[in-house]
Amino acid sequence: MLKTINILNKRARFDYEIIEKFTAGIVLAGTEIKSIRLGKANITESFCEFNGTELFAINTYIEEYAFGNQFNHKARSERKLLLNKRELKGLARSVQAKGLTIVPLKLFTNEKGMAKLEIGLCKGKKTYDKRESLKEQDTKRDLDRIKKSF
Repeated sequence: MLKTINILNKRARFDYEIIEKFTAGIVLAGTEIKSIRLGKANITESFCEFNGTELFAINTYIEEYAFGNQFNHKARSERKLLLNKRELKGLARSVQAKGLTIVPLKLFTNEKGMAKLEIGLCKGKKTYDKRESLKEQDTKRDLDRIKKSF
């Protein structure tokens, strides 16, 4: 039907240890989904926060639609995430009790053309963990170079 859109948050995988992943729907306006389908979105600086019993994606950037009129959307606004009640309660409990964070990992469109947000329940990494992951990336890159030469 449509080409699939995958907008990744690579920074989240570097800064956080991902404990659990969820796929959530997003409440969007018409011009927002058009911008996402064009690939004009950014989720690197965004995070998720509870407002009462509802979960919102904060600081998510979706560029204004170029052909929009006076009904065009704001580029940065709170966007409601759609999850089951059971999942929302579990996330709220783990955020309050354990001090974990909810971070968007990937913004994508499914086969029906609907925009979905993959969120992760995360725990912040320490600086030595980050250095360790950088070291692993370097060794993997070196091994790939050696394999390629043979």
